[in-house]
Amino acid sequence: MPDRFVRIALGVTLGLLIAFVAQPYILAFLYSADAPRSVTARGDLAAAEKTTVDLFARASPSVVHVFAQAAAQGRALMEPDEEFGQGEQQQGSGTQTGTGFVWDAAGHVVTNNHVVEAATKGGGSISVRLASGEVVGARVVGTAPSYDLAVLQLGRVAKMPPPLAVGTSADLKVGQSAFAIGNPFGLDHTLTTGVISALQRRLPTQEGRELSGVIQTDAAINPGNSGGPLLDSAGRLIGVNTAIFSPSGASAGIGFAVPVDVVNRVVPDLIKNGRVRNPGIGIIAGQEATAARLGIDGVVVLRVLPGSPAAQAGLRGVDPRTGTIGDVIVGANGRPVHRLSDLTAVVEEAGLDRPVNLLVERDGRVRSVRVNTADVAQTRL
Repeated sequence: MPDRFVRIALGVTLGLLIAFVAQPYILAFLYSADAPRSVTARGDLAAAEKTTVDLFARASPSVVHVFAQAAAQGRALMEPDEEFGQGEQQQGSGTQTGTGFVWDAAGHVVTNNHVVEAATKGGGSISVRLASGEVVGARVVGTAPSYDLAVLQLGRVAKMPPPLAVGTSADLKVGQSAFAIGNPFGLDHTLTTGVISALQRRLPTQEGRELSGVIQTDAAINPGNSGGPLLDSAGRLIGVNTAIFSPSGASAGIGFAVPVDVVNRVVPDLIKNGRVRNPGIGIIAGQEATAARLGIDGVVVLRVLPGSPAAQAGLRGVDPRTGTIGDVIVGANGRPVHRLSDLTAVVEEAGLDRPVNLLVERDGRVRSVRVNTADVAQTRL
C-alpha cells in the first residue's frame, strides 16, 4: 500500500513538473498572435490633449528653420550631413542654425540676432526652410543686438505662411502653460510644453546692456530653439526663446524668452528703419558682482561715452590711472537703482529725448542730476 501511494505521488509530481516546463510552449502554440491584432478603439482625446494638438496645428506652419552661412564655402557641400544631433553651431560648415517665425503677410521673419550674426558680419548668406519643406533665400532687414532680435525678409515663396497671432506679456502669470516650437539639434518643428517658471528675470545682451522683464520657462529649450516662439495656451506669441541656463549646453529646465511686448515694440522699428533706437544716457556700467563684493549698492559708472548725455551732465567714471570710483547711480525718477536693469527700465520707460532725474553718489555725497536720454546706439567710445 505505501509503495502504491509513493508511486502515485511521484507520478503526480512528475506530471506537474512536465506541465510547468511545457506551459510556455503550450501557451505559445495556442495563443500566439501570428496575425495583425485588431485595433482597440481609443475614444476621444482628453481636452488638454486636443488643445495642445490644435495649438501645434495652427502655429507650426508659421515657424521656420533658419540657416546662416558665415561665408560661401563650397567644401561644406562635400561634408557629411550632420544636421541630426547638431546644436546651433554646426562645426566645420560655418553655419549657424536656429528658429524663426513669420511676423507679417509681407514675409518678414523674426529670429535672434545671434542666430544670423555670423552671416551679417561675415558677408555670408541666409536661407530659410519653411514648414512645407521649401527652402528660400532671405536677407537681413535689421538687427537689434541689445535685444538679441533680428528681422529677415523672405525671398519669393510658393505660398506665404501665415503670421503668428500676437499676445501680450503684460498679464502673464507664473504657473500658466507655455509652449515652445523650434528646431532643437536640427530636428524640425519640435513642440515642448511647460509652464512659465518666473517673470521679470534679467538677461545680459550685447553692447553692455541688460534686458529686463525676461520670461523664464521650464519648457525644454535646446540649441536650435533660439529665435523660436514661446506661446500661451491660446496659441498667441508671448516671447521669443533666446537662451538657456545650463553648464552642459542642453536643456536643464531653465530657458529664457524676450517678452512679446518688447518684440512688438522693436520689430516694427527694424522693419521700418533697419535698426532700433536705444534710449540711454551714455554710460558703461561696472560689473555688478564686483560692485557687490565692494559693498556698493547701485550702478557704478565705469566709463562715460564722449558727447553723450551723461558726459554733458558731468557724470564721472572710474579713473583709469588710479582706479578711483567716480559716480554711482543709486536712483532714477524716484525709484531706487540697485542694478543696471533697474536703470535701464526707467530709461526705456522715459523714451528718447526725455529727461531722467538721477540720484548720483560721489565721494560719499548724494546729489541730483538731470539727464536727457538719447539714442546711445549712435554713440561709441
